[in-house]
Amino acid sequence: MKLTRTLAFSMVAGMAALAPGAGRAQTATPSAYVSAPVVAPVMAPPPSHGGHCGIFETCASTKIGLGKGDFLIRLSALGVLPEDRDSKVWAGGAVLPGARAKTTRQVMPELTFEYFFTDHISADLIAASTRHEVAVEGSALGHIDAGSAWVLPPTITIAYHFRPHKRFNPYVGVGATLAFFHNESPAGGLVKKLNVGTTGGPSFNVGFDYQLVGNWFFNFDVKQMFMRMHAWANDGGGVDGVPRIKVHDSLDPTVVGAGIEYRF
Repeated sequence: MKLTRTLAFSMVAGMAALAPGAGRAQTATPSAYVSAPVVAPVMAPPPSHGGHCGIFETCASTKIGLGKGDFLIRLSALGVLPEDRDSKVWAGGAVLPGARAKTTRQVMPELTFEYFFTDHISADLIAASTRHEVAVEGSALGHIDAGSAWVLPPTITIAYHFRPHKRFNPYVGVGATLAFFHNESPAGGLVKKLNVGTTGGPSFNVGFDYQLVGNWFFNFDVKQMFMRMHAWANDGGGVDGVPRIKVHDSLDPTVVGAGIEYRF
């Protein structure tokens, strides 16, 4: 009986030893490989203006170019270049042969207001005042300093703009000037008193606007004005041997301006 149990145990142990995987540690094998999750790159959000566009910024809401309803204020450096054409000078009622007036050139700041009635049509008004010295040259009396005077020449211009809503926008215009002379100052010597009459005439201009950034623009403008100057020195002359001097001069100044403007 004991021998029988021993044989049975030996048979069971042998069968266990022959079983597959006997004596090896069992490890779990995954049924499928799982890829690691791919993290998408995070893009930084575009800068936000919070609904407000800075004064020196061009934003999505900024209108390109100029057009109907725009109002601008411009500050320019203005050069006034009198032409002094067709001068005549009288002394004591007689024409001085060969005498002509000479008016100095001047540079001053200019303020301009402009409004666009349509995309193509605008009107502008310039305000500036410049000081000029006047002399008589080429006469038998030699060089005569007449003195100086300030001129305020408000000019209104109607302009046609060729490229509305474009950064570069050239234009041509036509207008009128009314020139007021003030603060006349006689030079002394032969000239004891100086008066210059109000004058005016037509004007024509060409120029362009260029959008720099946001609502800021650069402007370049050339105006040709046509006006005559009428000046008198020594009204009631003849006293103390000082003759009355009268000057008619076609000033016809060329006015050149360059400046910065802002659209409201």
